Amino acid sequence: MGFLDVLLGRKHPPMLGLDISSSSVKLVELGQGKHGEMVLERFAMESFEKGWIVDGQIEKFEEVADAVRRAVTRSGTKTREAVLAMPQSAVITKRIMLPAGLREEELEIQVEAEANQYIPFSLDEVSLDFCVVGPSPTSVGDVEVLIAASRKDKVQDRQGLAEAAGLKPVILDIESHASRMAMSRLIAALPNQGKDALVALFEIGADTTSLKVLRDDEMLYDRDQAFGGSQLTQLISRQYGFSFEEAEQKKLNNDLPEDFNTTVLQPFVDSLSQEIGRALQYFFTSTPHHKVHYVMLAGGTATLPGLKERVTALTSFACTVVNPFDQMVLGSAVREARLRREAPAYLTACGLAMRRFFQ
Repeated sequence: MGFLDVLLGRKHPPMLGLDISSSSVKLVELGQGKHGEMVLERFAMESFEKGWIVDGQIEKFEEVADAVRRAVTRSGTKTREAVLAMPQSAVITKRIMLPAGLREEELEIQVEAEANQYIPFSLDEVSLDFCVVGPSPTSVGDVEVLIAASRKDKVQDRQGLAEAAGLKPVILDIESHASRMAMSRLIAALPNQGKDALVALFEIGADTTSLKVLRDDEMLYDRDQAFGGSQLTQLISRQYGFSFEEAEQKKLNNDLPEDFNTTVLQPFVDSLSQEIGRALQYFFTSTPHHKVHYVMLAGGTATLPGLKERVTALTSFACTVVNPFDQMVLGSAVREARLRREAPAYLTACGLAMRRFFQ
């Protein structure tokens, strides 16, 4: 099982995308309709308690495994093949140029020699994979090769979670690659198929928000900032005297006191919008660019009332909330009202499940 499989375009049975973040597990099952269209068959989410996963490191394996099992059971899926992802922080990636026409074994030898130079631990401790991206854009006769490496123990942890839930992990991807795969579909649906458009994607996680600026399948910029949805949970906890877990549950269930909107939510939305504005300004000052064409928000926090309007007002750029399942056929087990509410949280899980279309 590798990080990066060559894209062969074969058809496969339905596949599960399993996104394991610091706050929850998100499951997506994508199938294929009669005419090749993508069908969202099932989706499910199960929350984690704070501290179960810290900085991508699984601290409470059994508790996380139980939550993954509950998500699989709740979804009702019969599919067992799953695609998972490693967090970006746990993977070292590097693009190298190698002569075109090398045999697979020759490629492997060259990749290992290259990997030895920049991986800070022994190759015996590492899961290493590579994929030929295509002809080199700069040197004629060479090909560009993407190498990905992660420590074996971290890879085995992720595989073990899937296996503990009765699943068969068939591909291990990288989180940022998965979210970009899901985004490529959405960008292609923009006017002029999104050609040359600068898209600023904010993925608002529990503790971290990442800004990726994309243009024509290329990532121009990628930066994480330490703010996210758990800050709202902490504000709720402090304001009303709930434990963190109670506050999170009440936030998810929309079961909060009458003054929540004015006392807690609106100030938080203002603060989050300003952080998004500051992140864009940092992008403009550190690159030749001075505008983006679209701002897109993903993650569970993206659906907060008034957030996209506030971001538009502050930045003057059109802001939308991502729905990774837009223009997909919805299977009979999908509840539309819940999907509308939760869809932005499933961007990475959707991108992982999409790998079954590009195997």
